[in-house]
Amino acid sequence: MSFEKDFIRTIQDHTGIINGICKTYFPKSDDFKDARQDVILQLWRSFPTFRGESKISTWIYKVALNTILAKRKKDHNLVANEPLSQLHLDHITSGADGTADFTQEFSWLVNTLEDCDRAIIILLVEGYSNKEIAVILDLTATNISTRLNRIKHKLKDRYHNEQQ
Repeated sequence: MSFEKDFIRTIQDHTGIINGICKTYFPKSDDFKDARQDVILQLWRSFPTFRGESKISTWIYKVALNTILAKRKKDHNLVANEPLSQLHLDHITSGADGTADFTQEFSWLVNTLEDCDRAIIILLVEGYSNKEIAVILDLTATNISTRLNRIKHKLKDRYHNEQQ
C-alpha cells in the first residue's frame, strides 16, 4: 500500500477523534472546518515521523490537540467563561423523567475549562490513563493527577454554584 493510501485510511479510521477534538474547541461550523483542515494538514506533515511507539489513535490525539491548542493560542479566539444562566438551562433538554440532560450540562461545564484542562477531561472520558494523557500532552503523570483533582473540584464548584 502506498504512503498516501495509508494516510487516507488512517484519517478515515480515526475521523471521529479528529472531528470530536475540533468540535470541542471550535463549535461553529466555519471554525470547525478550518480547524479540521489544519489538523489533517499537520497529521499529513507528521505522518512519516510516526514510529509506532504508541497506538495510532494516541498519536492522532497528540498531534490534533497540539495543533488545536496552538491555533487557539495564535487566534486568541477563546470562548468566554459565562455562567450557566437560565438561557443555558432552557437549552438543556429534559429527559422523560423530567431530569436535565446531564450530558449536555457536563459538556457545557467542560467547555468552560481552560484549553489544557479541557483536553485532560476529553482524554480521560475517552478512556486514556493518566500516563497516556501525560504522554499526549507532554506533561508528567503526577501533573495530570494534580490537575485532574483541581479540575474535578472546579467542575463540582461551578455546577453547585449554578444550581443555587
